Amino acid sequence: MRADVYAIATTTRFRGISVREGMLLSGPAGWGEFCPFTEYDDAESAPWLAAALEAARDGWPAPVRERVPVNCIVPAVGPERAHAMVVASGCATAKVKVADEPGSLPADLERVAAVRDALGPAGSVRVDANARWDVDGAVAAIRALDRAAGGLQYVEQPCVTVDELAAVRRRVEVRIAADESIRRAEDPLRVAVAEAADVAVLKCAPLGGVRRALAVAEACGLPCVVSSALETSVGLAAEIALAAALPQLDFACGLGTRALLREDVVDPAEELRPVEGWLPVLRTAPEPVRRAGVAAGPDRTRWWSDRLARVCARLTPRPAA
Repeated sequence: MRADVYAIATTTRFRGISVREGMLLSGPAGWGEFCPFTEYDDAESAPWLAAALEAARDGWPAPVRERVPVNCIVPAVGPERAHAMVVASGCATAKVKVADEPGSLPADLERVAAVRDALGPAGSVRVDANARWDVDGAVAAIRALDRAAGGLQYVEQPCVTVDELAAVRRRVEVRIAADESIRRAEDPLRVAVAEAADVAVLKCAPLGGVRRALAVAEACGLPCVVSSALETSVGLAAEIALAAALPQLDFACGLGTRALLREDVVDPAEELRPVEGWLPVLRTAPEPVRRAGVAAGPDRTRWWSDRLARVCARLTPRPAA
């Protein structure tokens, strides 16, 4: 199996990083992407490798739709840039990053208001706090953000624990979406049983692949949104395959993240950029010249190769055919 390491600068600082790194793996079914964030340990990285190997070795289930609706994503930027990003995206739904740092609420309110202005009254605004609030802080922030947005579609992962999500959900009118609580839980069904969320956010890479994510969706029994993990168009194709295979898709998906990377690894004609708020269901493959143009240096290539070997050792061997 071929394994190439890439390093691509981001267009803006996102999740505290300015360079996205990962590996592209080839196999009989095509290409997969192994890109757990560098701070993740080997155990947390294992599902990401399983997802990449599924793409490379097995392929994905048949789609039930040919395209998927997507939201644009607005990082922690100023209101003018937020407005411009939404207008340029052509999407009718925007996900806005909030709580990026302590004391950010005034800036978050300005950003959310600018996004609403860009979308108009018919658009949908959702926010993502990445579990940065406690319960009381979440309740206060959600109420303020809901007013600034002229109505929020939902708030993604306002707190860390399932119990905290449930407490917040009881105190606010806005829908609560669970992200980390779904993909990092040993039992994703607990989120639904605890009445902690109205929406489940699925990412096939950290859940272990498209098939595993579909099983999680069935188990939790909640409306689902598929979101990316800041992959190239190779990894994004897997997330789109998940969205395309879900029996029901009630919300736009968080897959408009190609714009957050300065480069890609596929032919420009295959880049997975939304057009008028939609993405096609498309299998992608790296283009040799573009892949070479974002190749990581020797030190990072060794780091990722060592990581791949360690994480491979954690995966349960597949039964012989």
